[in-house]
Amino acid sequence: MTLCVGLTGGIGSGKSAAADLFAELGAAVVDTDAIAHELTAPGGAAIAPIRAAFGDDVIDARGALDRAAMRRKVFADAQAKARLEAILHPMIRDEADRRSAAARAPYVVLVVPLLVESGGYRSRVRRVAVVDCPEENQVARVMARSGLSAEEARTIMAAQIGRAARLAVADDVIDNGGDLAALRPQVETLHRRYLEMAAVS
Repeated sequence: MTLCVGLTGGIGSGKSAAADLFAELGAAVVDTDAIAHELTAPGGAAIAPIRAAFGDDVIDARGALDRAAMRRKVFADAQAKARLEAILHPMIRDEADRRSAAARAPYVVLVVPLLVESGGYRSRVRRVAVVDCPEENQVARVMARSGLSAEEARTIMAAQIGRAARLAVADDVIDNGGDLAALRPQVETLHRRYLEMAAVS
């Protein structure tokens, strides 16, 4: 069975940058966020059940999930969050499993933002790599990338598991407190380690 490494980190930590470097080095990257976007795009498999559960006000004019409307709903209502997760999470997991099984690479990097919080993923991966950075870096990156306020960024971060709890489950830690140049050698080191592990698995 192909070695599967779980890659996680808080919002704005730099998971995507690390995943891109792993892909560049030859790993198969399966990104659960990308799968979620596909499922909630116009014509996506999750749109009909989301519409049935929440109504038309969370679907935009293109027929995609209105993420801002949905975010407001789930942050205000824990039951709404649970309903959305009950629709999306099994679909995302099934597609992630399918893509991981179909991968033709030495190893698979499974990118899961909520890997620690979501029960189903820890058992699917042999190692957990955590992309870590100071919280002020996360806030600055989220503001720059998404146009959110510092308060909105911190609200999203508060809904995720804390930095210490994430680091506690890490087999490997990637320090992304600096720039991309500092990220690359760390990913290259882990790539060599994972190739060795994959060779004996």
